[in-house]
Amino acid sequence: MLVYEVNLDVDAGIAGEYRAWLDDHVRAMLALPGFVSARVFEVVATPPDATRAEWCVHYALRDDAALEAYLREHAPRMRRDGLARFGDRFRATRRVLRPAGD
Repeated sequence: MLVYEVNLDVDAGIAGEYRAWLDDHVRAMLALPGFVSARVFEVVATPPDATRAEWCVHYALRDDAALEAYLREHAPRMRRDGLARFGDRFRATRRVLRPAGD
């Protein structure tokens, strides 16, 4: 099992629209082969920044092969959708987490 983590930093002016889109995006990701579950977290900034909204999404994937297939076959299309809708009003960073000892 792997966790594919996506951290999102969004302009507060589009936060509501972006969050609604994110729900649909997560459902689309879960329909892809190898994706097992997803959880969206609100990032609590200290101190809060009223100009930004932040979320962190953890996608659980079956294995390394599922992640590799996603990155090769689906990631460019899935990423383009967000960029087409929201342009430079958000930033996304990604990392892969593996349970320690696996």
